Amino acid sequence: MIAAGNLLAHLCGRLGMGFALLVLGLWALPAAAAILDVDRDLCHAQSGLAASDTALPTLRFSCSGSPAGYQQASLWLRAPIGGADAARGDAALMVHQSRFDRLAVAFSYADGTTRWQQVRAGDYGAHWRTGGQILFEAPERGAALTAVTMRFDGLSSHRFVRARIIPKAEAGMQAAGMAAAAGAALTLLLVSCIYSLSLAFAVRRQYLAWQAAWSGTMLLWGALWSQIHLALIPGLAGTVTTQICTFLSCLAIALATISAATAVDRGRAPKWLRTAALVCGLGVGIAGIPLALIRGESLGPLADILGLVIIADLLAVTAYVGWAWRRGSVEARDFLAAWGLPMAVLAIIHIVDVENGFWGGGSKLLVLAAATWQALWLAAAATRRLAHLRIERDHARSAEAQAQQLARRDPLTGLPNRRGFVESVTPLLDRARADNLPAALLLVDIDRFKSINDIYGHDSGDVVLCGIARRIERWEGAMCTVARLGGEEFGLLTIGMEGIILGRFAESVRRGIAACDHSETVGDRPVTASVGVAEVRPACDFQQLYRLADEALYDAKRGGRNKVVVQRHYDAPERAAGREVAISN
Repeated sequence: MIAAGNLLAHLCGRLGMGFALLVLGLWALPAAAAILDVDRDLCHAQSGLAASDTALPTLRFSCSGSPAGYQQASLWLRAPIGGADAARGDAALMVHQSRFDRLAVAFSYADGTTRWQQVRAGDYGAHWRTGGQILFEAPERGAALTAVTMRFDGLSSHRFVRARIIPKAEAGMQAAGMAAAAGAALTLLLVSCIYSLSLAFAVRRQYLAWQAAWSGTMLLWGALWSQIHLALIPGLAGTVTTQICTFLSCLAIALATISAATAVDRGRAPKWLRTAALVCGLGVGIAGIPLALIRGESLGPLADILGLVIIADLLAVTAYVGWAWRRGSVEARDFLAAWGLPMAVLAIIHIVDVENGFWGGGSKLLVLAAATWQALWLAAAATRRLAHLRIERDHARSAEAQAQQLARRDPLTGLPNRRGFVESVTPLLDRARADNLPAALLLVDIDRFKSINDIYGHDSGDVVLCGIARRIERWEGAMCTVARLGGEEFGLLTIGMEGIILGRFAESVRRGIAACDHSETVGDRPVTASVGVAEVRPACDFQQLYRLADEALYDAKRGGRNKVVVQRHYDAPERAAGREVAISN
């Protein structure tokens, strides 16, 4: 998951960089467009909804003041057209979608001819373009184009109408650029949504689920705003889409606020600040319901008020995560960096008029770009944090495994200690019982080892033990495990050997220990060992086996040391007595 996340973050970083360059390109490339401002550049008139489009010549247009009271009527907006492109008829009208029931566009020519094109809510036909815009191309005629008139039936507010006159060739280029920008942003939001949701399920973090919900909401908002959905559901064109977008934009702010609030531990920042951020965020989300349904003149002022509440919410969230960051919260630091660009964008679009920039994408494209940045940043930050947690977890597991390994090993000789020996012999004894194999435990005790420590010192005694341990370690294998059980006592457990073969093996162990060279430590003093062997069939538990081997070792010590004594025990009623196998003095 983390490795895939790192790769995903790398790919998203590349795509995000390309998307940012594309957005900057939309801003930087010159556009030969004539911006039509309703209050400044257009003359307006009103008529009843029942009036025919052919009533255009009879209308009396006013070129001063602002239109009002047209929500239940038809609003006519007229703009004179001039220039070389108009003379050739090479002009197109690009209108940003708004809340209306019907939009009819009239292209008037110098010869008195008027050509009409229209769209309705639920039916934009082939006029819709990516980026929330509607395109009307002037028919090519021999006469020059003199004016363009727009008739809006049931328009909610003229404040949200934006229109541009551009050459037809540039209209196609702008539509392609907007499609590329919107497609890139939506793709990145989709990737971020899926990845955040998978992380939420993988690591059980609540804020990642809220983040995924926010990314999904912004993805849906972006798809509806850009009108990409009209390729599949043309009936949603117009007012319905605009209303849904209004609600989704408010919902996205609420989800982003909840995600930021739940990402930070409650003890990192004041409770009142967290409450203030949540109240503002939830208030914006709830306000989106009535705001999406309003179609009267009050829509504009309410939108302005909502904009101020959104700014307050962003400031509250920033203060909350900033406070938590100063208290050492890593999540707060990541959210602060993620919220930086959206806050800057909201500040810019409230101070600077960018609605006609970015080839008509305006503030919506900037918001979509900021949302994409925020989603990618938070996904990458979550991946980075989880990668660090995994590294720490791996280090902890490694340290724990090493500690457990050390707990099973004798620090002096490196052989398994008693605990490690018991754990290793258990599967061997189980195997012997399952396959009905004989099992044997050899207890090896160094003869008169205390005198070696007393005469030559404990350091010399340790050297002798390490030399014997290296010799005993040679018999370690699939059928035999060895250990230092404590002090000068060693153990070997083997399965599959019995009788004479087992006796010869025990003798070879005794002789091998006696053959160790300790001349540099104890001079020519011989170092021997006594070996007690317990042979059982079937295999019993380790405690019983150890008791039998200890009895045999006691017999070897009592019999003069440097001996091997084997004690056998079978299921038969009689029990074989201990007997001496080899003596070397």
